[in-house]
Amino acid sequence: MGLGDRLLKAWYTGHPAPALLAPLEALYRRVARNKRERYLSGQAHAWRAPCPVLVVGNITVGGTGKTPMILWMVERCRALGLRVGVVSRGYGAKPPSLPWRVNASDAPEVAGDEPLLILQRSRVPMVIDPDRSRAVQALLAAEPLDLVLSDDGLQHYRLARDLELVLIDAARGLGNGRCLPAGPLREPAERLSSVDAVLFNGARHDTEQGFGFVLRPSALVNLASGERKSLEHFAPGQALHAVAGIGNPQRFFDTLEALHWRPVHHAFADHARFSAQALDFQPALPLVMTEKDAVKCRAFAQPNWWYLAVDAQPSQAFQAWFDAQVQALVARYAR
Repeated sequence: MGLGDRLLKAWYTGHPAPALLAPLEALYRRVARNKRERYLSGQAHAWRAPCPVLVVGNITVGGTGKTPMILWMVERCRALGLRVGVVSRGYGAKPPSLPWRVNASDAPEVAGDEPLLILQRSRVPMVIDPDRSRAVQALLAAEPLDLVLSDDGLQHYRLARDLELVLIDAARGLGNGRCLPAGPLREPAERLSSVDAVLFNGARHDTEQGFGFVLRPSALVNLASGERKSLEHFAPGQALHAVAGIGNPQRFFDTLEALHWRPVHHAFADHARFSAQALDFQPALPLVMTEKDAVKCRAFAQPNWWYLAVDAQPSQAFQAWFDAQVQALVARYAR
């Protein structure tokens, strides 16, 4: 386990060691507050797009199910008859130039694993650039859109936004409640009071704190052939190798166990790069990975390698709230 993984574990398990980083945390909090205040006060300029912009982000470090939720929102907007596009930082991507219009044929090293997954699954227009405002401008220059979703970017205040949605892992919550590097928070917890909606991944019911949503496994997809199988393809009790290079690998392992399989856990760092040698596990068993990891492994996939497709399922109340918010914003911009 690397230093980053040990620190992440300490943040979410109540270990006392991160308290030693309190002086650095105080500095981080001050910088984060000052940055936000500069934009709120008008001292720093935020570029506003000519169409609604929705930011879907995190206040914590670690996985929260953001990519499946972005995919749900893309399809929901389309069902409302809206033309939607997505921008992303493209973490770990090294495109030839920026901003970069992501193509389905791009290598994961070029486009980044999450943007490539979103594009390949939904075929939504997608541009990556650490400068989100520049990404939105490039996207709108290429596509007539009614709405733009920003995949992450809650703390990227150079891009003005119409709605802020924050996702939180319901099981892990805000961890020890501290900001980086003493805890997992990117901004102080009071930031949640200013966002438009909070969604809790793994919560089956809405609460006063926010909406609930779950990730539903829908199918097994073979990496080599693209063949799609039902979840009954593996019998209960099937032993298999489970690979997860995501922010919270344990959630993936728990999902496989809930399907009554017996996964051998292989946790990797978030956005990890894979090779055939790194995944050559013994004994020889079927291998199941996340869809985000699969986009990086297709070139060397073995016949019995699969990914588990999952879909976000938000509460009925959130669906109604989202529809109303999006339709009102689009109508306002159309005036």
